[in-house]
Amino acid sequence: MTEQLRTSTRDLEELRKRATVWLRARVGANASVSEMSRPSENGLSSETLFFTATWDGRSTRCVARLAPAVEAVPVFPSYDLRAQFEMMRLAREKAGIPAPRPLWFEPDPGPLGTPFFVMERADGEVPPDVMPYTFGGWLHDASPADQRRLQDASVGIVAALHQTPFTPEELAPFGAAGLRAHVEAQRAYYEWAHGKRRVPLLERAFGWLEAHWPDDPGPDVLTWGDARIGNVMYQGFDPVAVLDWEMAAIGPRELDLSWMIFLHRFFQDITVSAGLPGMPGFMRREDVCATYRELTGYEPRDLDFYELYAALRHGVIMARIWHRRIHFGELPMPDDPDDLVLHRATIEELLAGYEAAS
Repeated sequence: MTEQLRTSTRDLEELRKRATVWLRARVGANASVSEMSRPSENGLSSETLFFTATWDGRSTRCVARLAPAVEAVPVFPSYDLRAQFEMMRLAREKAGIPAPRPLWFEPDPGPLGTPFFVMERADGEVPPDVMPYTFGGWLHDASPADQRRLQDASVGIVAALHQTPFTPEELAPFGAAGLRAHVEAQRAYYEWAHGKRRVPLLERAFGWLEAHWPDDPGPDVLTWGDARIGNVMYQGFDPVAVLDWEMAAIGPRELDLSWMIFLHRFFQDITVSAGLPGMPGFMRREDVCATYRELTGYEPRDLDFYELYAALRHGVIMARIWHRRIHFGELPMPDDPDDLVLHRATIEELLAGYEAAS
């Protein structure tokens, strides 16, 4: 988790020239696009570009999100940029969540070779994935009170989204509702990503979920999908920009809560395996659920099921990312397909504990 992962094959100068032509068609012939750059931690799924757009005497710092090129081994089989754009608008305008202000959505792949959208760029600090924030840095070194402040504010983002009513028309871009539809979509994703070389550990996890299906999955809400602090920009310990909405879906509230809890565990386990203490008191299940209950009045349920489901979902993604790294010559193909899952040991531990308790 220490090296820069390659995620794109596109030439930045060529993209800048094409983006300038596109922007002039949008806002006028005097428009220009500055030199483009990629963030130090470019997203592992969609491609992110930074630039400044200038027209009519004003300049706006922008971020563009593009679907990855086919030759870059995309993480997901498809990228609905329109849904992401609409999700940011709904989160910002209806739920009061500080999502970046969306500027333009371009459905035509002609200008840049793929559909894309542009949003305003925000300023702040993001808990890093590489090296994980659990190894050190501003959040790791903060006082327990400030860590808890950030944790509670982050849970508050999820609570605000879940408590916001949306019309059927607003929910239409996000697919079928319900836990069953969500899991079946993940099965289809697994087959797409790993059908040619199956991952027994992930299939074992799918089997456990089927055998322990919740009696009542609870009410469906619009979920963020990738609810984690690594997708939030903070000033101090307060959220100022909520990012990465491409996994938004309609389903039980626990999808977001378990993802937030598990993704911290993922980084914490990496840190402990490196011989460091990490942040064991951060994002604990009981604390996250208590804050959510206080904010919403809803009691989260079946968290063992949802935590394993979060680990499984993340496992499918991480194994796909390993395939991308093999493609770019960064890693070899492991002899054991279960080793494609970076957190194999965590899933095995979860399964062993749950199976022993059942």
